[in-house]
Amino acid sequence: MANGKSLLFGFLAGGVVSAAATLLSTPKSGKELRDDVKLRGEEIVHSLDRIKDEGKLLTEQITNTSKEGAALIKELSGDVKNSIETWKNTIEPHQKNIQKYLTQIEERLKELEDQTSTRA
Repeated sequence: MANGKSLLFGFLAGGVVSAAATLLSTPKSGKELRDDVKLRGEEIVHSLDRIKDEGKLLTEQITNTSKEGAALIKELSGDVKNSIETWKNTIEPHQKNIQKYLTQIEERLKELEDQTSTRA
């Protein structure tokens, strides 16, 4: 525990010494330095506000895109269902005809089998 306190004290002392050295060695006066720090702070706040606004705009765009996508998927699924139903209605009469022809073919094959078996 004492080791951790001394490490923390070392960091604090180093920070204070480096801050003092920077202030003393800077070519600007204290007022100029404060003005620069204030200006940089305002720039950072402005940048953060812009990022926040752009984040809100992005969130709105994502929400709108999601809603539009959901609507398109719903519309597409309705169109697919209608297409399938139309296809089924178009194919159904042909299925009945094909089934009828298959039944007739089976009957003819039985007749041929019966005829060939009685002759043999």
